[in-house]
Amino acid sequence: MKIAIIGSGNIGTDLMFKALLSEKVEVVAMAGIDPDSDGLARARRRGVATTHEGVEGLVALPGFADVDVVLDATSAGAHVHNDRVLRAHGKRVIDLTPAALGPYVVPPVNLDAHLGERNLNMVTCGGQATIPIVAAVAACTPVRYAEIVASIASRSAGPGTRANIDEFTETTSRAIEKVGGAARGKAIIILNPAEPPLIMRDTVYCLVGECDEAAVTRSVAEMVARVNEYVPGYRLKQGVQFETVPAGEPLPDGTRTGGVKVSVFLEVEGAAHYLPAYAGNLDIMTSAALRTAERLADRAERAAEVGA
Repeated sequence: MKIAIIGSGNIGTDLMFKALLSEKVEVVAMAGIDPDSDGLARARRRGVATTHEGVEGLVALPGFADVDVVLDATSAGAHVHNDRVLRAHGKRVIDLTPAALGPYVVPPVNLDAHLGERNLNMVTCGGQATIPIVAAVAACTPVRYAEIVASIASRSAGPGTRANIDEFTETTSRAIEKVGGAARGKAIIILNPAEPPLIMRDTVYCLVGECDEAAVTRSVAEMVARVNEYVPGYRLKQGVQFETVPAGEPLPDGTRTGGVKVSVFLEVEGAAHYLPAYAGNLDIMTSAALRTAERLADRAERAAEVGA
């Protein structure tokens, strides 16, 4: 399946390197807006068609008609325009920005339900890292409230990430509810300036009622293994923790009925295909997007076999 990438910054370039290693997709074009960007230079050296004129330049490339899926690694604001242009040409889109024009997609949780959609939104890096855990807890017991804290190295937060902080928190919070299954969700991002840079850390807090702790622990471990299939650096930092909250104590969901706080601590180390290993926040986004593209390729291949 032929893909094109919009965005020649850190995320788009890392995505290109991952896709070049894939046996299921072929990168045929990359579009950016900076003619001197490292991403476009590296793409040209690998025989990928390039343009520095954005989505309009992409549409004008000779091979654009053969592109099956476009992956947008720009910004939430730019994606609105890009999607409008690509929609007019009938192109499917995987959106790596927090624009959320299409349904939220977290591969191990709900990808199969959205394979037929034209525009698939990959939520955020924090969402990709933590929503699977919320869903794993919700599979065992109702989650009244879920809060995630994504701590990333300041060095791994480029201009696009910094410009989308508000969209990050809003999009992730909604996706915690819609995809993770929590009644209420909250997302927090921390840009850590520590030197040397720290690997991405994520903390997930879920407020539940009485639960089978062994079942929840098992469900979380199984989900971690599923994410680890396409993000090898994704792992539990320590065992799942359970804390009983007595009745009468104020809780984030506005009640005083008591409950159990489930705490999960994660670490995400990047594969260092292009970005440093500490940039697990960017790695998990590109890995999830490629996973989605590869599943679309599998679906197209099956459809072709049936048609034949």
